[in-house]
Amino acid sequence: MNKEMDLKAVVAQLRDGMTIGFGGWGPRRKPMALVREILRSDLKDLTLVAYGGPEIGMLCAAGKVKKLIYGFVSLDAMPIEPYFRKAREAGAVEVSELDEGLLLLGLQAAGHNLPFAATRVGLGSDVMKYNPHFKTVKSPYDDGEVLLAMPAIKLDVALIHASRADRLGNTQTDGPDPFFDGLFARAADKVFVTTEVLVDRIGDEHSDKAKSQLFERCLVTGVVSAPLGAHPTAAHEAYGWDMGHLKDYAASAGEEGGWQRYFDQYVKGGDASYASSVGGEAKIRALPLPIF
Repeated sequence: MNKEMDLKAVVAQLRDGMTIGFGGWGPRRKPMALVREILRSDLKDLTLVAYGGPEIGMLCAAGKVKKLIYGFVSLDAMPIEPYFRKAREAGAVEVSELDEGLLLLGLQAAGHNLPFAATRVGLGSDVMKYNPHFKTVKSPYDDGEVLLAMPAIKLDVALIHASRADRLGNTQTDGPDPFFDGLFARAADKVFVTTEVLVDRIGDEHSDKAKSQLFERCLVTGVVSAPLGAHPTAAHEAYGWDMGHLKDYAASAGEEGGWQRYFDQYVKGGDASYASSVGGEAKIRALPLPIF
């Protein structure tokens, strides 16, 4: 029952062409330690599904993406993720652009093992125009209403970052905005979780956090101890997002050879040296949490 793994072991289970979903949203709770391990790998032709943040832009910049399915791709203070913008404007990746609700419904349908979810969302909009494979269905009841049949978004793998986890696969996610992670977990064949804190067993000392277990441990394939593993995104209640670092990253998108500079400085050396490359553990843990 011990599901503990390391970053390399998780990435070794990924394959070219997989559909991979990322938990978190925007610059919040992204499994960035795993993203960096993927960046150091030979993986390619991936389909990524996300309420996207820097993970999308980085993987696009590294040439590892074939298709994107997303509700948005944002760094919050920078509304459009810069490397995603470059890839999208260049037509370098296939895209399925959805609103947030349709992405949610597609994941829910997959989690319920259904082929689609019926909805009014998207009708009368360009969602149908830019997703020509979407179809409508007619209600079998007296109303006869025509609805959009949002297809299930089935994932090969979901990658999620949690506040704490145990070796059995129980997880807890702190913070006021624990959106979406459970949807990704239930839509996936395999779920790998990185965690700020790994314990032998989440027990009575964590009972005040019981509601923060967002998905069942039976869904979890592997758990990785990855303190600071969400940086530069936020990990409630451990540290906030590193907007200074994200601005430097965003600026690199406008530089000749900017991605290679960023990769060499922050990714290439491995995650053991990552914290020191961005200013050290104390600096990361002092980052203020965003307040809205």
